[in-house]
Amino acid sequence: SGLVLVKNPHLDLMEEDVLYHLDLGTKTHNLPAMFGDIKFVCVGGSPNRMRAFAQFMHRELGLAGDGQDVADICAGSDRYAMYRAGPVLSISHGMGIPSISIMLHELIKLLHHAKCRDVTIIRIGTSGGLGIEAGSVVITDTAVDSSFRPRFEQVVLGDVVVRSTELDKDLAEELLACSREIPDFPTLIGHTMCTYDFYEGQGRLDGALCSFSTEKKLEYLRRAYAAGVRNIEMESTAFAALCGLCGLKGESCGFPLL
Repeated sequence: SGLVLVKNPHLDLMEEDVLYHLDLGTKTHNLPAMFGDIKFVCVGGSPNRMRAFAQFMHRELGLAGDGQDVADICAGSDRYAMYRAGPVLSISHGMGIPSISIMLHELIKLLHHAKCRDVTIIRIGTSGGLGIEAGSVVITDTAVDSSFRPRFEQVVLGDVVVRSTELDKDLAEELLACSREIPDFPTLIGHTMCTYDFYEGQGRLDGALCSFSTEKKLEYLRRAYAAGVRNIEMESTAFAALCGLCGLKGESCGFPLL
């Protein structure tokens, strides 16, 4: 049907669904009227970056006005920022799995309540590159954890639930084909490793703690590269798992900063 799926029977029993961190709700807002025609959702860490992206899309789509005054739909909340340009929604998700997970739960419910169909969601953001040219764009085929496994582990009521992190392969190929029209951005498809931490979790030597040697770090990164990892960030496994379970065609694109 192309509808966004919400796999929670309790929602049907609720008189009102309040999307707390987006400052939206099923009683306070007409969600189908506001969002029913959304076809693309682009998410990224920084509110300022996602505002700039919405302005860019406004110009690219040839919408009326210059787009400089795009309004933050979530202005009543200081957790996330949301902008729209025609059928494109641009939303910040903060840093790390907990932050993007909260946003995605509420975004998916928003798309469900708005009766959106055939929605494509793309995560765009900076990442750490691994053995690739500086300035490259990595299109993720599979998100992997810190042990290079294609899985996302979520603790639910004390039990560890394991979820798949496969992303939409057709969408990845489609994005790669689009990249050939833009010569200034070397683009490749590869695995993206998702960590729970920016410093020790990514093998950095400049954190407040460091329990390993430079040699151990390089050996780990060589193993990651051999496993197909081409960039490292902190959201992709949760993103892939939630999108896959709820019927969203999802893809993650990383812009490594080397």
